[in-house]
Amino acid sequence: QVQVGESGGGLVQPGGTLRLSCVASGTAFDMNIVAWYRQAQGNQREWNATRLRAGAYNYADSVKGRFAVSIDNAKNEGILQINNLQLEDTGVYYCKTTIRTREYWGQGTQVTVSS
Repeated sequence: QVQVGESGGGLVQPGGTLRLSCVASGTAFDMNIVAWYRQAQGNQREWNATRLRAGAYNYADSVKGRFAVSIDNAKNEGILQINNLQLEDTGVYYCKTTIRTREYWGQGTQVTVSS
């Protein structure tokens, strides 16, 4: 059974940096697409960024210039680096990955930006 897990969240001051990780277990296949979403308390889950294993990527306008999404092909790991964290970046960050033709969601990792 494929399971996806995120890590790397935490409490950080405004202006700080975090590196979120997304890994899949229970499969020998590659993560072909990794997408990251944020859900702030009381809000709907919103898309932030997507990266294809082949290299293409896309970002929501609200995060361009501060978020960097990548896939470590050797480790089969999705990564979201968030620079210059802002208060509004607070929320639970979810990874959604496509393995073969199926999509899998992780349980999320909490990011809290506070001074």
